[in-house]
Amino acid sequence: MEPTAHSQQEASTPSSRETAEDLAFKLNAAVRNRNRKDVLELLEKGADVNSKAESGWTPLQSAVQADDEDLVRLLLDKGACPLARKDNGGTAFTEAAIVGNVNILKLLLDHGLNINDHDDNGFTAFMEAACYGKEEALKFLYSKGANVNLRRAVSEEKAKLHKGGATALMDASRKHHFSVVKILVQEMGADVNICDNKDRNALIHALKEGCAKERYESAVFIGHFLLNCGIDVNSKDECGKSALILAVEMQSPDLVKALLEKGEIDIDDADEEGNTALKVAVEKNDYNIAKLLCEKGARTDVGNLIAVVNRNRAHNMACLLREYNAKFVPETFKDWEPNSKCWRDQLKNLYKIYRPMIGKLKTFQYIQQRIQNTSQGGIYLGLHGGTEVAVRISRSTEGDKEKRFFEQCGKCEHLLKLFQFEKARGYMYLCFPLWEKNLEEHLQEPEDQMDYKDALRMIFQAVRELHFLGFAHQDLHPTNFFIDLRGKIYLADFDNKRKLIEGKKELINSDLEALSRLVLYVLTGGRKPLQQVSTKDLAADSPDYEEALDLVSSLVSHDERGLEDLSKHPYFWSKQTRFKFLKSIWNKIKDLCKRKAVFKAANATESFPYPRWTEKIDKYVLKIMENPRKGITLKYSNDVTDLLRLIRNLDEHPDTRISNRIGDHAEYFLKLFPALTIYVYNSLRQNPKYSNFADIQDPSL
Repeated sequence: MEPTAHSQQEASTPSSRETAEDLAFKLNAAVRNRNRKDVLELLEKGADVNSKAESGWTPLQSAVQADDEDLVRLLLDKGACPLARKDNGGTAFTEAAIVGNVNILKLLLDHGLNINDHDDNGFTAFMEAACYGKEEALKFLYSKGANVNLRRAVSEEKAKLHKGGATALMDASRKHHFSVVKILVQEMGADVNICDNKDRNALIHALKEGCAKERYESAVFIGHFLLNCGIDVNSKDECGKSALILAVEMQSPDLVKALLEKGEIDIDDADEEGNTALKVAVEKNDYNIAKLLCEKGARTDVGNLIAVVNRNRAHNMACLLREYNAKFVPETFKDWEPNSKCWRDQLKNLYKIYRPMIGKLKTFQYIQQRIQNTSQGGIYLGLHGGTEVAVRISRSTEGDKEKRFFEQCGKCEHLLKLFQFEKARGYMYLCFPLWEKNLEEHLQEPEDQMDYKDALRMIFQAVRELHFLGFAHQDLHPTNFFIDLRGKIYLADFDNKRKLIEGKKELINSDLEALSRLVLYVLTGGRKPLQQVSTKDLAADSPDYEEALDLVSSLVSHDERGLEDLSKHPYFWSKQTRFKFLKSIWNKIKDLCKRKAVFKAANATESFPYPRWTEKIDKYVLKIMENPRKGITLKYSNDVTDLLRLIRNLDEHPDTRISNRIGDHAEYFLKLFPALTIYVYNSLRQNPKYSNFADIQDPSL
């Protein structure tokens, strides 16, 4: 009996999950073995062309890795997905770049691949081609629009660990593909001075692994080439080692000489353990390099050099060092405790290690001493004459401009001030009083409690002070506000985005809008990113909710009062000041023949929020107020003026029966009528005839 079509279909369909996985395993194995016949048979049996083997490899990716164009075409024709990713996010396209097969790259690009697509570690096909030295693939990808200077994109968690950020040039330099390095720079315009997230440029990558015998020669070639291309010789690795120290570790006198001839390098710079280039040369007993460094003026009074040569039994080296005045002097450190709590450990390390002094400044421009990233470079810890400081390092020309600006901030209470400065070798070192955290970091720490109202007072004053100096900030981000040990907030502009106002109101308006977002960010405790927070995130049960909404609205609408008057907004008033304000209004309007006219202007656009207030108030309290023990019987209407009258009468003529019932008067009324203060305030302010009634000063401001 012939099998039916249905039974044939059942025979070719996997009978269980185990069978499907078995077929997938066999398919991947057949692809890796480049066995076209087995691949076709397995696909006929129902093997999934997009099934995944160990680590998420698909048959297509395995075919690419096997460098088999025919199999790649076959699998694509059978429905293989070119966009499928391995467990690490890699695709067939990045594999093709590693293999260096231009035909496969073309084929995959024709299937809609993004030229700059990257895996979970940020590697693009272009980076992989550079890393594996595949010149033809590199040139092809460049011709198709690959971004030469793209930095490795990684997750936020990895970025916090300073991973990622490398470029194709760094990959080629690290793997010592000299010809690829030349192509990237000379033909493709690669930027030699880009740094990765550990502040390392291509020169550091080239020299870092140059000690190995098989890599030494290419590392030297790449080093010389990059130096001739004008690369920054002051970049350091993650351990604080400069290019000079790495060249000494490689024991390359040619590179050491070339670096010193640049004239930009600090010969006495040291790594995180206090090792200078000379000390490294002495430890390696490299007489020629040590002699070269001594001749160029390297200090011999740091690092206990004589003790090192004595351990090495290096008599000739000892003679050389003594010729240049080296002496054995044991180092001792007194016990020292920094003021800063946040930066305590880093400051203690800075205090203990050797660093060449820059005037009165001791600082270390490497990642473990960096406290803030900016678009203009990092901010680093420092000790200036023993005082803990934050250090901004820039070229002298730019540094002079920055210095002039920060000197203008000297008399401002909440703008970051310049403490001291130093100049050396074409660089300006601006020193600022050290802060503990920026506003974003402070809000992210659950143990750091903040008085939001007090914080916003300082923030408003900082922006007012900057506007008074004639500048609009244009980047009012939480990371630009710094908090010191006492909780005082300062505003800075290390990214140089400020602009001269010069009558341009749109610049001030832009700052006001940014300030409105910042208000919401602070009041919501920084739970959402600055650009995502909205009024919906405010806690509606907050006693300042209505005032906060109005303050944000006033900032967004570019209120004509400006920051000077908005800094006196009811949001900033204390509870007692708000209640005192409500009490005072009746005294001001009681003798007016048309009391209701006081609130008429506002009523046209904003209605009284409590049109039936007599039903909200405690009935017992209202009864007592309408029938006082002494005086005339009163009848209170639902009008706002009568509510203000009741508040005034109740507080001016206290009754123990009421106090025992409702407790604190201010607490009771502000909680019962939370929108009353801002309604009365805005009603008066918007009525030209009575706007002066809204003028009130909170002593706490």
